[in-house]
Amino acid sequence: MITVENKTFKKRILQQLFVCVFGIMGCVYGQQDAQYTQYMYNTVSVNPAYAGSRGHLSIAALYRNQWLGLDGAPETQTLNLHTPMGYRGVGVGVSVVNDKIGPTSETYFDVDFSYTIQTSLDAKLSFGLKGSAHMLDIRYSELDEFEIDPQLQSQQDIRNKFSPNVGAGIYYHTERFYAGVSAPRLLETTHFDEASISTATEQVNLYLITGYVWDLNPFLKFKPTLLTKAVKGAPVQVDLSANFMLNEKFIGGLAYRWDAAFSGLFGFRISDEFFIGVAYDREITDLGAATFNDGSFEVILRYDFIKNLGNLKSPRFF
Repeated sequence: MITVENKTFKKRILQQLFVCVFGIMGCVYGQQDAQYTQYMYNTVSVNPAYAGSRGHLSIAALYRNQWLGLDGAPETQTLNLHTPMGYRGVGVGVSVVNDKIGPTSETYFDVDFSYTIQTSLDAKLSFGLKGSAHMLDIRYSELDEFEIDPQLQSQQDIRNKFSPNVGAGIYYHTERFYAGVSAPRLLETTHFDEASISTATEQVNLYLITGYVWDLNPFLKFKPTLLTKAVKGAPVQVDLSANFMLNEKFIGGLAYRWDAAFSGLFGFRISDEFFIGVAYDREITDLGAATFNDGSFEVILRYDFIKNLGNLKSPRFF
């Protein structure tokens, strides 16, 4: 049962969320790009230099439902595939990301290109470029149910507003270590003209991702990872995770998003080719304490088209 106090808090959160979307004030949560807890299995979404690095065609689908129980909260679907092209160090990939917040929907259609050079016997350095087509939908007509400013409700709906973008990244990896720096969207695109009641500028998000794999014993591996995201006008976001792999099949661990959430992660390698992972976040902010917020849920499915299992030294952990 939702109390009057919770109803008031819920209404305030919704208003802040949608006001943030329309760019009338700074975003309370500092989130523009889609957010992932299982970023270590979805690197190509934030760094184009990762394309082709798995050594074979790889397809992944991810679904995230954030702040379960809060109407209009972020919901994300991601589908990507990438593959190396021959033996010349070239990798390519394509992806679709659909991010929905309340009456707004953003869809990115991305094409990734990478070029990899061998820097030592077991190390590679990749350079990547990303080209994006961005489609924006805003259904002002749906705002009445969220009790938002009537001036916004009177606006005409925006359908499939197109804007292009480009991104770049660098990715270094060995069999045990990886690190990458990227900016998936380099153009600060303004989605509304100056005469509109609201304007929203897409800021540049900078990412740093790194991780390492240790063999604790013949049956157990340990992999800590780090993702840092910086965007103008918002606090730096830091994600830390610690995963363990048992018998190269079962993966479990914990993650911490600085001053925002704790997460539990679980993965299972059904076969050498097929992996499934799930994550659950519990916010540690005032929003997390609300009775109508049941946390955030995420699931990822990945399939690798491995041509020759005999040449697979060990399953890729990143």
